[in-house]
Amino acid sequence: MRILVVEDQDSIRKMIEALVRARGYEVVAVPNGAKGIDVATTEPPDIVLLDLMLPGQYDGFEVCRRLRANPSTKNVPVVIISALDDKESRGKASEAGATAYYTKPFSPIALLKEIDRLRDLLNAG
Repeated sequence: MRILVVEDQDSIRKMIEALVRARGYEVVAVPNGAKGIDVATTEPPDIVLLDLMLPGQYDGFEVCRRLRANPSTKNVPVVIISALDDKESRGKASEAGATAYYTKPFSPIALLKEIDRLRDLLNAG
């Protein structure tokens, strides 16, 4: 299973990458939204782990909207991992099509359980 991590902070990106890779998943990690959209639409991943506050022209909300609008990625689960913990951000993420929402600092165990849950749903489908 291939997981795309879109996170601009090197330390967090590397930590998520190591965590997910240790679970046996293939990981592609990128530092901004434009790269995330490019990678996701070129080689659609099974799951996207997405930060909301990204540098450059696309924030996480826009990345999520664009993935949902693209036929090749519209059904890929998008798990938000963000420092934004307000009702408005959660609502915007949900409207953009996010599958799940985790706030930083997040529980690595909870994130792995979510990935495993999504994997099981994808395998059942």
